[in-house]
Amino acid sequence: MSGHSKWSTIKRKKGALDAKRSKIFSRISKEIAIAIKDGGSNDPEFNPRLRVAVQNAKGANMPKDNIERAINKGSDSASLVESTFEGYGPNGIAIFVECMCDNNNRVVSNVRSYFNKFGGSLGTNGSLSFLFDRKGVFTIVQKSDIDPEELELELIDAGAQEIEVEDEQITVYCALEDFGNLNKKLEQLKIEVQSAELQRIPNDTKVLDVDSAKKVLKLIDTLEEDDDVQNVYHNMEMTDELADALDN
Repeated sequence: MSGHSKWSTIKRKKGALDAKRSKIFSRISKEIAIAIKDGGSNDPEFNPRLRVAVQNAKGANMPKDNIERAINKGSDSASLVESTFEGYGPNGIAIFVECMCDNNNRVVSNVRSYFNKFGGSLGTNGSLSFLFDRKGVFTIVQKSDIDPEELELELIDAGAQEIEVEDEQITVYCALEDFGNLNKKLEQLKIEVQSAELQRIPNDTKVLDVDSAKKVLKLIDTLEEDDDVQNVYHNMEMTDELADALDN
């Protein structure tokens, strides 16, 4: 998937440096709760979305006790609501924010204040939909017993659009409507999936100089630190020059 590899790779590297385990576990716990709410069952066997959430929890090394606690607590989390926000950061960078919370007034106020503080502007829902494609993204741990070419043939039949093979992992992209089929196929093949998510992939990216890009990243970091925020997507090109600047 041309253009996505560098973006996703640097995003992963930056995420590995910045992410706090408590934030990751909190995000996954909310996903488990909303999966139970939407699926009507706290049994992963009968709730596909819950099965994916538990799968992601294991991929993030979330302790078994924490997963079970999240499932048990999830049955009582009917107040959680999903919401999205769209806007522009500094220098016209498009930013899409996915939230999950029990107080919509709080999250609306907070997200708006972050955009204002860092020179951005919050837009109306749907205003940025044309800039992002919602795709299924599967991260697979690269192991010696996996033949990438054979795996590619199997997964293309299940709906895989693009497959990126790196030293330690394989990333598979599919259309939104093929997410369930591809997840089932990976389960049938007994392939260890580190994460399976629906992500918003930018159709095109915008290059900024390092100083301008850092201003955008301050807004993105602030959004990601909010407990009500699940995911933040943007269309800023994560260049090698910017990656080097972040490492120093």
